[in-house]
Amino acid sequence: MPQQFPTAAATAIGSMPGTDPVEAAAVVVGELPDLPHLPELPKRGLGADLVGRTAALLVDLAVEVVPSAYRVAARPGADHRTAVDHLRRDLDAFEQAVESAAPGLVKVQLAGPWTLTSEIELHRGHRVMTDPGALRDFAESLAEGLTSHVAEIHKRTGADVVVQLDEPSLPAVLAGALSTPSGLSTVPAVAEPEARDLLAGVIDAARAATGQPVIVHCCTPRPPVALLRAAGADAVALDATLLEGTPAAFADQLGEAWDDGCVLLLGLVPSTDPSRPPTLHDVARPALELVDRLGFPRSILAERALPTPTCGLAGATTSWARRALELTRDLGKAFVEPPESW
Repeated sequence: MPQQFPTAAATAIGSMPGTDPVEAAAVVVGELPDLPHLPELPKRGLGADLVGRTAALLVDLAVEVVPSAYRVAARPGADHRTAVDHLRRDLDAFEQAVESAAPGLVKVQLAGPWTLTSEIELHRGHRVMTDPGALRDFAESLAEGLTSHVAEIHKRTGADVVVQLDEPSLPAVLAGALSTPSGLSTVPAVAEPEARDLLAGVIDAARAATGQPVIVHCCTPRPPVALLRAAGADAVALDATLLEGTPAAFADQLGEAWDDGCVLLLGLVPSTDPSRPPTLHDVARPALELVDRLGFPRSILAERALPTPTCGLAGATTSWARRALELTRDLGKAFVEPPESW
């Protein structure tokens, strides 16, 4: 059974503003010392975004950029090399940043198999996920690539590695809401057992590679928590500020996950510059309300919750990104030692 996360830890979802990997890594490691993450800098352009970055790790598969999207390529080309170069520079900067901090655990983010294959096209323009053989090949390649990636990060940092699989497209995959190449219809919905089994294979590979909990992140208002848990996710990352007024059935999924030992990464701190600076209690409120609504003691926040920003910080100013991480870190401490005002 994977070990739990460090006590009073906090982390972030993945992306940071700007284009300088050295600066981003220094901020992340400085503000999130217990669980820093390898920063993503999508403002550098294609190849630095979630899908392009993950595609750079695939084994024996390559993609290229076309006007409509990423597309499967016959062999690695300039687009692939750009993505690989971005990732190499990020790893160099992260290695440098953690050298003196020496964290025991670090986090890396990758696109999950459904998001990856829904955002890459085959040669005919159809999504990879619509071809069973290609879907299987991509999932297997992703599992192999993440295993090598984890080994390199461990070698460079000396830290254990936790993998976060980002699945923002999974709800659309399940709902049959993704468009076909013509734009005139939608791709048929994927049945939950099929979605679960494919994701489970990649989760199992991540856990085998790390010996650590595996996180699945989905920032839609109603992420498929029960499916993610059935696929083997040890932790689920979601935007906790979107949970007010959720149906009882969804609240039950969250309660059952917590009751079963799942860790919830609760997105609480604004991921873009707010109109007014929030207090620690302001950002904690959705978490406190969730715990009270589900009927758990508030001590569960110390035991089975980690605070994060609501999503990636790529759209924030540099100053707010730093402040957001500082607030997130303070929340992690407050979950363990709550202020008297709570």
